[in-house]
Amino acid sequence: MARVVLKPRKAKPFFGRHPWVLSTAVSRVEGALPDGDAAELVTHEGNFVARGLYNGRSRIRMRLFTWDRGEELDAAFWQARLERAVALRELLGYDSAVGAARLVFSEGDGLSGLIVDRYGPYLVVQPTSLGMGLRLPIIVPALVQLLAPKGVLVRCDEATARAEGLELAEGPFWGTPPDGPVEIEEHGLRFAVDLMSGHKTGFYLDQRENRRRAARFLSGRRVLDMFCYTGGFSLHAAAAGAGEVLGVDSSRKAVELAESNAARNGLQQVTFACGSCFETMEAMRDQGRSFEAVVLDPPKFARGGRTLDEALRAYHYLNRLGVELLSPGGILVTCSCSGHVSRQDFQQMLLGVAQQTRREIQILEQHGAAPDHPTSATCAESEYLKCFICRVC
Repeated sequence: MARVVLKPRKAKPFFGRHPWVLSTAVSRVEGALPDGDAAELVTHEGNFVARGLYNGRSRIRMRLFTWDRGEELDAAFWQARLERAVALRELLGYDSAVGAARLVFSEGDGLSGLIVDRYGPYLVVQPTSLGMGLRLPIIVPALVQLLAPKGVLVRCDEATARAEGLELAEGPFWGTPPDGPVEIEEHGLRFAVDLMSGHKTGFYLDQRENRRRAARFLSGRRVLDMFCYTGGFSLHAAAAGAGEVLGVDSSRKAVELAESNAARNGLQQVTFACGSCFETMEAMRDQGRSFEAVVLDPPKFARGGRTLDEALRAYHYLNRLGVELLSPGGILVTCSCSGHVSRQDFQQMLLGVAQQTRREIQILEQHGAAPDHPTSATCAESEYLKCFICRVC
């Protein structure tokens, strides 16, 4: 087997089971090693560290999977890892036939570079590494054997594919694809999900529990839900007894699906509008409008460490607008899905908003992603979502 040799004094994180070997840690490759193939990671002295998949085109040169030299990265290995991941969702009770769940969460499940989501009888597989993309002919049959879905679809983020050198056609991969949006149920509410053209794999599964938690604070309130997508927070707020709910998103297609989701659940006090979220909030502020609750769930602002300062400025301005639209005693539900923004960074940003607006921001609850997005203790980067529920006086 080919070997990837580390630079001196670079092995400690990988003996500590961190799964990402960045290009800056690699000294050289010994032996023929095509991108996507398995290799051994060794110290500069030649001592075995771990075994993983190599990609010379990626900033993440190697993704590590086993620290046992006797364990091969073969079909049996991937089958066992998938079985372990599926067993966790059964333990969580996230295995309803009409529900949705993340079945595989990359590093959180020891399967770096692979996302698998289940929507009712369909699976959506999203490889985020070249190595996993090349192993779909092994992974998909294993998933079919485990879960017996009607169909398996493949999604691939364009930026990730470009960074990984991954060429993969999106669309049906196995079985019969759905002939339209797939209906799922979440906490008693029904949502139609577009598996092929929706964001991510079609729905923000990571906010599953946060939607219910936030709704407990929204009964009887006038709620503004920004970046509402297909209505997740909006519908939960309305179902919990919010007086009226306005959801805003820049995607016309998402707004139309949100409207159909509201009708699907007979929720008449929720309306949706299409528009730029920042411009919409600025116009509302200038018109003197106010709400008794504001939900902010924007897309990722920081895609790398170099954009952190810019992202924090965007979060600051967004949350300042949200606070300015809140009446005294209002509820602010504010989120960040940017992994490069730490929980401490986000709380410090709220401190700046409180100082600038001269409003008291009381943090009532702090949450992360739903438990089907487990955080790996050896890969802090797998914790990415922040959801703060606050009162603004």
